[in-house]
Amino acid sequence: MTRILAVLAALVIAAAALAGWFFFWPAKLIQVQPSPNQPTGPALIARGAYLTTAADCESCHTAPGGKPFAGGRAFKLPFGTIYSSNITPDADTGIGKWSDAEFVRALHQGIGRAGEDLYPALPYTSYALLATDDVLAIRAYLATLRPVAQQPPANTLGFPFNQRFVLRAWKLLFMPTQPWQPSPERDAQWNKGAYLVEALAHCGECHTPRNVMFAMKRSEKFAGAIVDGYKAYNITPDAETGIGRWPDAEISAYLATGHAPGHGGASGGMAEAIKFSLGRLPQEDIAAITAYLKTVPPQRSTLSPAADPHPVTLASAGPWSPGPDGGADPIGLRIFASACASCHGWDGSGRQTGNASLRGARSVNDVGGANVIRTVLQGVAVTSPTGAMPAFAAAYTDDEIAAVANYVIGHFGGKSGRVTAKDVKAARN
Repeated sequence: MTRILAVLAALVIAAAALAGWFFFWPAKLIQVQPSPNQPTGPALIARGAYLTTAADCESCHTAPGGKPFAGGRAFKLPFGTIYSSNITPDADTGIGKWSDAEFVRALHQGIGRAGEDLYPALPYTSYALLATDDVLAIRAYLATLRPVAQQPPANTLGFPFNQRFVLRAWKLLFMPTQPWQPSPERDAQWNKGAYLVEALAHCGECHTPRNVMFAMKRSEKFAGAIVDGYKAYNITPDAETGIGRWPDAEISAYLATGHAPGHGGASGGMAEAIKFSLGRLPQEDIAAITAYLKTVPPQRSTLSPAADPHPVTLASAGPWSPGPDGGADPIGLRIFASACASCHGWDGSGRQTGNASLRGARSVNDVGGANVIRTVLQGVAVTSPTGAMPAFAAAYTDDEIAAVANYVIGHFGGKSGRVTAKDVKAARN
């Protein structure tokens, strides 16, 4: 935290040293027009609906239990909390009065209607790559939503993070300056996948580690990062810590459904992305994403543990029998038996849905248990015929959750878990 404050303070000083025009930088509003290829009428709205889904707008702009796209979802950061905005067409609290040019400027330059610099919780470093036609189509679709009069809470950021003009220096360093361009050396499927991954689905925003200024480390693209306490694992083709050994069919299945045999199920932000975005995309999009990801440079990651789908601890386990578990913590074993086994199965196959599978999941192969802890505390909401995993935060103490987390890591990962009650308490907070 001290390091982050020092960096931001340095940016403030650097910005102050620039010419006065930088402080009063006119937020230029460039009028935009759709290209001749842009559809119109219902076809434009349908295109916008598809793009809005691919961009995963609903997930971030919907508060728990709130109206879709009405904003108010909290993003808790080490230096304060940012709340997502209302993007319904309400005239007073939403984007009903925004012009097309203002909307395009927000996504391409990170500038609000009043000329204010927007925080990069809106992933405009990825959306800057979007074609203007696609941004206008998203705008057209959002205008058809039911207006919701809801003002999100005010952000609670301390100094210097509440000084928006500092973001101007940040953007000069890290914002793309040109939209994405297809590669003439690649086929249509690869180019479609690249556009989806790099721009629309903004995969790097979660799966790429950040530098001290919270910008993506382009040299470690997709190598994995920590987001909201969860580990977003390596999605490069590295054989041990990435997806290099995953067949295309397994990658596509995971993206479309949230699970694949031998790789466990999605949780945290990935589960949300599948529920609101990836799981709603056509199969050809999922195949294109898969094709592109298999071609990015492999990155070795210390964040992502190697996963073993066949640990010796599962050799004698069956769906309804744990097999010999002599060294297991009796508290963790008891909790798993009473609250978890009926869904996950003792062999980790997922008794009611594949989303509950644990065998081969990176989360249960991570001795620190970051994702296991969060999943037990918060549950998982994924599209599944049999429902979702409930949250157990109120049901068990920190010591009990640590015990069951270590049991899960030991039984399904074949490793000695290192989760402590202190870790669980920190995750609760």
